[in-house]
Amino acid sequence: MISLYRPGTGFLHRAPAGLKLALLAVVALGLSLLPVAPGPIVPVLLTVAAASVLYPAAGFGVRELGSAWWRLRWLILILGVALIVFSGVTAAIVSCGRLVALLLLAELFTRTTSMSALMTLITRLLRPFRRLGVDAEAVALVLSLALTMVPVVGGFVRSVREAQDARGVRLGLRTALPILVRTMRHADEVGEALAARGLAP
Repeated sequence: MISLYRPGTGFLHRAPAGLKLALLAVVALGLSLLPVAPGPIVPVLLTVAAASVLYPAAGFGVRELGSAWWRLRWLILILGVALIVFSGVTAAIVSCGRLVALLLLAELFTRTTSMSALMTLITRLLRPFRRLGVDAEAVALVLSLALTMVPVVGGFVRSVREAQDARGVRLGLRTALPILVRTMRHADEVGEALAARGLAP
């Protein structure tokens, strides 16, 4: 399985997964409580700057930070333009800034938290719900598989685009078909691997 996790020795790698998730939740709650219009631009921009600085502080280079920002380019552009038109510049900066900060921090969390640590954390959080019939281990496995599928599908998209560029063709919406086929094939392979390990019926 493929995940965003990158081994390292930085302080974020050494920090407990529960602490990192709790801090992420606190930041998300704090940003959500900020008014949009008129919104406090400075706290939002400081949060975005802090999230960006954490990348090199955690041992990731400028290239990884630039890649994280680049993946958000269309979200920033489309959402920003729409908010500027309908709500004004201030609302656009505050709303886009909040979303960008949370997405950067969420990616940093997955980059510095191993899948085993994440599954252990999810299992521990869901353990009190066992009385209601919730299988904490199964839920943790499903969530971890869902997280690993994000970069996998992203890799499929990149490979299909590279193949199209090499042939000098653009299929448009028909690009979804080979991506869907690869995704379904990967899902079958994961299911077979889980069944072989006795983790699936």
